[in-house]
Amino acid sequence: MESKAAAEMMFEEWNGTASTKLTKTATITFTENEAESFPTSPSIKKSSSPFKQITSRILEAFLPEGFPDSVTSDYVPFQVWDSLQGLSTYVRTMLSTQALLSAIGVGEKSATVIGATFQWFLRDLTGMLGGILFTLYQGSNLDSNAKMWRLVADLMNDLGMLMDLLSPLFPSAFSFILCLGSLSRSFTGVASGATRAALTQHFALQNNAADISAKEGSQETVATMIGMAFGMLLARITMGHSLSIWLCFLSLTMFHMYANYRAVCCLSLTTLNCQRSSIILLHFLETGQVLSPKQVSTMEHVLPVWTTSWCSKSVNILHTRVCMGVRISSLNYRDLGELSHLAGSHYKKAKYLLLDKKGVINVVMHKDSTATDVLKAFIHALVMAKLNNQGRSVHSESQLWIDKHYEVFVLKLQSSGWRTERLLSPTVTWRANWLIPSSNGKFD
Repeated sequence: MESKAAAEMMFEEWNGTASTKLTKTATITFTENEAESFPTSPSIKKSSSPFKQITSRILEAFLPEGFPDSVTSDYVPFQVWDSLQGLSTYVRTMLSTQALLSAIGVGEKSATVIGATFQWFLRDLTGMLGGILFTLYQGSNLDSNAKMWRLVADLMNDLGMLMDLLSPLFPSAFSFILCLGSLSRSFTGVASGATRAALTQHFALQNNAADISAKEGSQETVATMIGMAFGMLLARITMGHSLSIWLCFLSLTMFHMYANYRAVCCLSLTTLNCQRSSIILLHFLETGQVLSPKQVSTMEHVLPVWTTSWCSKSVNILHTRVCMGVRISSLNYRDLGELSHLAGSHYKKAKYLLLDKKGVINVVMHKDSTATDVLKAFIHALVMAKLNNQGRSVHSESQLWIDKHYEVFVLKLQSSGWRTERLLSPTVTWRANWLIPSSNGKFD
């Protein structure tokens, strides 16, 4: 009697969050004899060690799903420097908190519970009010200068910690210093949270902003625990030694600011704000080519504008000569007359008007203008400001450039990886409507 052949079957087990980043973890083979109704006992061969599997599971708590394909290339260097600055912050927090509790009177018989409670309440109340006021005046500007506000937020946090450390030295002004430190940190909370949201959206390549935010929280938790442990050890060692406390605090603060600066310099944002648009346009006017986001990031000035005069002589500040969303009722009769003439000549088809006032280009946006119109108006104003530097006819030549080169410029921006759907700038709250009389006397 002829025996039936045995067939060997094999299954492979793969693990991973992305189809391009799968790892084979096991191979299962068994022999199935057609004479039998069930296969023989399978043979299981593990392809990865238990240590590797455990390490992979731990990393999943800290790295976004699909890493590194699910995030931008600047994610890792930014997170490294951001974790280091966070670590130094938590170490310094222990030193400043120790000084603050000492100033309140913890450990002293003369201190009362109600007195300490009232001072803490006053501190928190000042911080809450400060956060609301800061949001009111600067909330809409945080997106447009995420790098700068990230640095400013951490600088304000450093000032808040410095106030806490100074509080025991000035008992008569303790409440004032306490509230000043809380006010400083309230600015930090608003600016840091808003800029972090903007950066998370930048890092997310696969609509995974929530996952990136969650994993960033895990990374920050670990940095917090390590920082608190080192901070407690340092506070224990330096207790009663004022010089050692100040030396450690100032050294860590210097490192904190350096790490923050390196972190924001790692970012290659693809959104167009006023400064990046100015850098790109000036290069395009000279060479006809558009810089990539990585190239612009090396040229971008991340410190506040008022530091430009003494920080870097080479930084071009052409964008500071453009004023967006001018309120027409703030203009004088001569300016209004010029606007009326321009509306009927150079800007008949435009959703904006440009007015040159002593080298500053004022932009009046139409009430029906869109986000793309705002971007076009700003680019037009930059071209006009550049021509103004050369002493040329600004309105005619700038309009000629826009008609001839603007669409090509936008296409090159998109091909270089820039997002051109909007300009990240302070919100344009003031707009206008203008009616131009036609040849038959009616208004268009």
